Amino acid sequence: MTPIRLIETILFASRWLLVPMYLALLVLLVLLGAYFIGELVHALPLVTQLTENQLLVLSLSLIDLLLTANLVVVVIISGYASFVRRPEFHAQDASPEWMGKINFSNLKLRLLAAITVIGAVHLLRSFLEVDSETDHDLLWQVVIVLVFGVLSLMLAVTDKLTESGDK
Repeated sequence: MTPIRLIETILFASRWLLVPMYLALLVLLVLLGAYFIGELVHALPLVTQLTENQLLVLSLSLIDLLLTANLVVVVIISGYASFVRRPEFHAQDASPEWMGKINFSNLKLRLLAAITVIGAVHLLRSFLEVDSETDHDLLWQVVIVLVFGVLSLMLAVTDKLTESGDK
């Protein structure tokens, strides 16, 4: 084996160093699930005492956690499939339809879109609790959501232009 071939083999095999990181993200997913259940269990006895705004804030908090968990799942599955090894599924497996179609470009778009939505949900929660937020904090939250929205749009347009240029 030539030295260049050996280097290429080592570099190609290095993708397996990502696997422990994907497994660590599974731990994060379990933590998010446990926190979600904890928040729900904590709120259930108080549900009759909650105001409409408090119930909306609780709902948005749970949705925020769920969106974050979904983001972690997308990163784990599509990252593994894109960078380590494409999983082999049998006919009886109920794999998501998007799984075979997502590439690195789609992953970036999904990540930015999810971050934007998570930021928007957090912003909505802040507006519902406007008494406890400063105008300065609200302004920065709006700016952050807008920046991520514009970045998502710019990345989508760039990918679309690149994709049509490749054809």
